[in-house]
Amino acid sequence: MVPLSSLWLPILLSAVAVFFVSSAIHMVSPWHKSDYPKLANEDALADAVRPLALPPGDYLVPRPGVAADRKTPELQEKVNRGPNLILTVIKNGPRSMLKPLAGWFIYILVVTILATYIGSCLSATGDRHTAIHGVGIVAFIGYALALWQMSVWYHRKVSTTMKATVDGFIYAVLTFFIFAAVWPK
Repeated sequence: MVPLSSLWLPILLSAVAVFFVSSAIHMVSPWHKSDYPKLANEDALADAVRPLALPPGDYLVPRPGVAADRKTPELQEKVNRGPNLILTVIKNGPRSMLKPLAGWFIYILVVTILATYIGSCLSATGDRHTAIHGVGIVAFIGYALALWQMSVWYHRKVSTTMKATVDGFIYAVLTFFIFAAVWPK
Protein backbone atom coordinates (compact mmCIF):
# COMPACT_ATOMS: atom_id res chain seq x y z
CA MET A 1 0.00 0.00 0.00
CA VAL A 2 1.28 3.45 -0.91
CA PRO A 3 1.20 5.51 2.30
CA LEU A 4 -0.87 8.68 2.21
CA SER A 5 2.11 10.65 3.51
CA SER A 6 4.11 9.82 0.37
CA LEU A 7 1.37 11.35 -1.81
CA TRP A 8 1.58 14.91 -0.48
CA LEU A 9 3.02 16.23 -3.78
CA PRO A 10 0.15 15.06 -6.04
CA ILE A 11 -2.33 16.20 -3.36
CA LEU A 12 -0.88 19.69 -3.35
CA LEU A 13 -0.39 19.89 -7.13
CA SER A 14 -3.96 18.69 -7.74
CA ALA A 15 -5.48 21.11 -5.25
CA VAL A 16 -3.61 24.07 -6.71
CA ALA A 17 -4.41 23.04 -10.31
CA VAL A 18 -8.11 22.54 -9.58
CA PHE A 19 -8.22 25.87 -7.75
CA PHE A 20 -6.75 27.78 -10.72
CA VAL A 21 -8.74 25.91 -13.38
CA SER A 22 -11.98 26.44 -11.45
CA SER A 23 -11.13 30.13 -11.09
CA ALA A 24 -10.58 30.41 -14.83
CA ILE A 25 -13.84 28.60 -15.58
CA HIS A 26 -15.84 30.89 -13.28
CA MET A 27 -14.06 34.23 -13.73
CA VAL A 28 -12.70 34.23 -17.26
CA SER A 29 -14.96 32.01 -19.35
CA PRO A 30 -18.63 32.83 -20.05
CA TRP A 31 -19.61 29.23 -19.13
CA HIS A 32 -21.48 30.17 -15.91
CA LYS A 33 -22.67 33.63 -16.97
CA SER A 34 -26.32 32.49 -17.31
CA ASP A 35 -26.48 30.62 -13.97
CA TYR A 36 -27.99 33.60 -12.14
CA PRO A 37 -29.80 35.87 -14.61
CA LYS A 38 -30.43 39.51 -13.69
CA LEU A 39 -34.02 40.31 -12.75
CA ALA A 40 -35.64 43.00 -14.87
CA ASN A 41 -37.13 44.52 -11.70
CA GLU A 42 -34.23 43.84 -9.33
CA ASP A 43 -34.53 47.23 -7.61
CA ALA A 44 -38.26 46.74 -6.95
CA LEU A 45 -37.61 43.35 -5.34
CA ALA A 46 -34.75 44.72 -3.21
CA ASP A 47 -36.88 47.72 -2.16
CA ALA A 48 -39.76 45.42 -1.18
CA VAL A 49 -37.58 43.02 0.85
CA ARG A 50 -35.20 45.56 2.46
CA PRO A 51 -37.66 46.75 5.17
CA LEU A 52 -37.97 43.14 6.39
CA ALA A 53 -34.30 43.26 7.53
CA LEU A 54 -33.89 39.55 6.91
CA PRO A 55 -30.84 38.10 8.65
CA PRO A 56 -28.51 36.03 6.46
CA GLY A 57 -29.88 32.54 5.95
CA ASP A 58 -32.02 30.30 3.75
CA TYR A 59 -35.76 30.80 3.55
CA LEU A 60 -38.73 29.00 2.01
CA VAL A 61 -41.80 31.10 1.16
CA PRO A 62 -44.50 30.15 1.88
CA ARG A 63 -43.40 27.80 4.63
CA PRO A 64 -45.74 25.71 6.73
CA GLY A 65 -45.23 26.02 10.50
CA VAL A 66 -45.65 22.27 11.03
CA ALA A 67 -46.19 19.37 8.63
CA ALA A 68 -49.95 19.39 9.20
CA ASP A 69 -50.11 22.98 7.88
CA ARG A 70 -49.24 21.73 4.38
CA LYS A 71 -52.83 20.62 3.85
CA THR A 72 -54.54 23.74 5.16
CA PRO A 73 -56.53 25.88 2.74
CA GLU A 74 -54.60 28.95 3.93
CA LEU A 75 -51.22 27.52 2.90
CA GLN A 76 -52.63 26.15 -0.36
CA GLU A 77 -53.97 29.61 -1.18
CA LYS A 78 -50.55 31.18 -0.49
CA VAL A 79 -48.88 28.56 -2.72
CA ASN A 80 -51.36 29.17 -5.52
CA ARG A 81 -51.17 32.95 -5.19
CA GLY A 82 -47.36 32.94 -5.13
CA PRO A 83 -44.65 33.87 -5.34
CA ASN A 84 -43.06 30.62 -4.19
CA LEU A 85 -39.46 31.26 -3.23
CA ILE A 86 -36.36 29.55 -1.99
CA LEU A 87 -34.29 32.50 -0.93
CA THR A 88 -30.73 32.79 0.30
CA VAL A 89 -29.94 36.08 2.01
CA ILE A 90 -26.28 37.04 2.39
CA LYS A 91 -24.72 39.69 4.60
CA ASN A 92 -25.03 43.32 3.47
CA GLY A 93 -21.98 45.35 2.61
CA PRO A 94 -18.93 44.92 0.44
CA ARG A 95 -18.28 41.39 -0.76
CA SER A 96 -14.83 39.98 -0.37
CA MET A 97 -13.84 36.90 -2.34
CA LEU A 98 -11.16 35.98 0.21
CA LYS A 99 -13.35 33.90 2.54
CA PRO A 100 -15.20 31.97 -0.23
CA LEU A 101 -11.94 31.31 -2.11
CA ALA A 102 -10.24 30.11 1.09
CA GLY A 103 -13.24 27.87 1.82
CA TRP A 104 -13.17 26.54 -1.75
CA PHE A 105 -9.45 25.73 -1.49
CA ILE A 106 -10.01 23.89 1.80
CA TYR A 107 -12.88 21.98 0.16
CA ILE A 108 -10.59 21.03 -2.76
CA LEU A 109 -7.96 19.82 -0.29
CA VAL A 110 -10.52 17.71 1.58
CA VAL A 111 -11.82 16.13 -1.65
CA THR A 112 -8.27 15.45 -2.84
CA ILE A 113 -7.16 13.97 0.48
CA LEU A 114 -10.21 11.68 0.64
CA ALA A 115 -9.71 10.64 -2.99
CA THR A 116 -6.04 10.01 -2.26
CA TYR A 117 -6.93 7.92 0.78
CA ILE A 118 -9.14 5.67 -1.38
CA GLY A 119 -6.39 5.47 -3.99
CA SER A 120 -3.89 4.60 -1.29
CA CYS A 121 -6.15 1.80 -0.05
CA LEU A 122 -6.65 0.52 -3.59
CA SER A 123 -2.89 0.51 -4.11
CA ALA A 124 -2.71 -2.40 -1.66
CA THR A 125 -3.85 -4.58 -4.59
CA GLY A 126 -0.55 -3.77 -6.27
CA ASP A 127 -2.36 -2.29 -9.26
CA ARG A 128 -1.23 1.32 -9.75
CA HIS A 129 -3.79 1.82 -12.54
CA THR A 130 -6.73 0.89 -10.27
CA ALA A 131 -5.44 3.12 -7.46
CA ILE A 132 -5.13 6.18 -9.72
CA HIS A 133 -8.55 5.54 -11.27
CA GLY A 134 -9.96 5.35 -7.75
CA VAL A 135 -8.53 8.80 -7.04
CA GLY A 136 -10.19 10.20 -10.17
CA ILE A 137 -13.56 8.59 -9.49
CA VAL A 138 -13.70 9.74 -5.87
CA ALA A 139 -12.63 13.24 -6.94
CA PHE A 140 -15.54 13.31 -9.43
CA ILE A 141 -17.95 12.17 -6.72
CA GLY A 142 -16.65 14.89 -4.40
CA TYR A 143 -16.85 17.65 -6.99
CA ALA A 144 -20.06 16.79 -8.81
CA LEU A 145 -22.60 14.31 -7.50
CA ALA A 146 -23.93 16.17 -4.47
CA LEU A 147 -24.73 19.17 -6.68
CA TRP A 148 -27.71 17.27 -8.10
CA GLN A 149 -29.51 17.63 -4.77
CA MET A 150 -29.88 21.33 -5.56
CA SER A 151 -31.90 20.49 -8.69
CA VAL A 152 -33.87 17.70 -7.04
CA TRP A 153 -34.88 19.51 -3.85
CA TYR A 154 -34.28 23.23 -4.40
CA HIS A 155 -35.42 23.66 -8.01
CA ARG A 156 -32.06 24.82 -9.31
CA LYS A 157 -32.03 24.78 -13.11
CA VAL A 158 -30.85 21.40 -14.39
CA SER A 159 -28.69 23.24 -16.94
CA THR A 160 -26.80 24.94 -14.08
CA THR A 161 -26.26 21.60 -12.35
CA MET A 162 -25.17 20.01 -15.65
CA LYS A 163 -22.56 22.74 -16.13
CA ALA A 164 -21.31 22.26 -12.57
CA THR A 165 -21.13 18.50 -13.22
CA VAL A 166 -19.00 19.13 -16.31
CA ASP A 167 -16.79 21.36 -14.15
CA GLY A 168 -16.50 18.53 -11.61
CA PHE A 169 -15.54 16.12 -14.40
CA ILE A 170 -12.82 18.53 -15.56
CA TYR A 171 -11.48 18.81 -12.01
CA ALA A 172 -11.53 15.03 -11.59
CA VAL A 173 -9.72 14.44 -14.90
CA LEU A 174 -7.13 17.04 -13.94
CA THR A 175 -6.67 15.31 -10.57
CA PHE A 176 -6.42 11.90 -12.30
CA PHE A 177 -3.70 13.06 -14.71
CA ILE A 178 -1.66 14.75 -12.01
CA PHE A 179 -1.79 11.61 -9.88
CA ALA A 180 -0.93 9.45 -12.91
CA ALA A 181 2.14 11.63 -13.55
CA VAL A 182 3.34 11.88 -9.93
CA TRP A 183 2.18 8.60 -8.31
CA PRO A 184 5.20 6.77 -6.86
CA LYS A 185 6.41 3.89 -9.03
